[in-house]
Amino acid sequence: MSSTIEEQKRLIPREVSFDEVINDHRVQAYVEASDAVLEAIGFTEHGPRHAKVTGKVARHILSEFGFNHRMPELAAIAGYLHDAGNVINRHEHAHSGALMALQVLADMGMNPREIATVVSAIGHHDESDGYPVNAASAAVILADKTDVHRSRVRVTDPKLFDIHDQVNYSVTRSVLQVDGVRRIITLELDIDTTVASVMEFFEIFTDRMIMSRKAVEFLGGHFRLVANQVELHGGNHRS
Repeated sequence: MSSTIEEQKRLIPREVSFDEVINDHRVQAYVEASDAVLEAIGFTEHGPRHAKVTGKVARHILSEFGFNHRMPELAAIAGYLHDAGNVINRHEHAHSGALMALQVLADMGMNPREIATVVSAIGHHDESDGYPVNAASAAVILADKTDVHRSRVRVTDPKLFDIHDQVNYSVTRSVLQVDGVRRIITLELDIDTTVASVMEFFEIFTDRMIMSRKAVEFLGGHFRLVANQVELHGGNHRS
């Protein structure tokens, strides 16, 4: 009888939290394994640190923009899980990661409608074929694409840097400012131009910055990019 009751409880959708997800042993294993795959093929850090930053920043963006508590929480969950698909393959990792998240969250008893929001956000976070399709998706895109900093570079010898290492390492300060009242999101960067030029930054990150602008516009806001105290992209904002 007790087992039947437990089974019935598991069938009742519930509000799964961000903390539950990041403490789930399967999630931890997938995130760590996906980062190991990317390290093996020479990518920058995509492990628990990046996952947690993406989740927390995504939640902060939607909270500041006035969304109710569940949408920011769903954005945080999607942000933490967004790169787990790399454990399968870097190619189409957003798609495989969305399916992995679907299984984990269903097992945890999350409401199917909320699962749909999360997997859409994960499946659309990559600049190659993604698009801000809901609020959580837009927040994850912004949180992910703006996490650029030298701390993500694994290579210790600058002589061995590829262009992605070089550009990431050139960023000594990266701050995402969220003004929920004026609905403006500003990425402030300090770039060490002895490591990489601002032009080299744009050669690597143009698609990501365009996607970030589209994400802010989806939320009804404006995106600004400031590098070395000079505004490089002001969107359509008028002060």
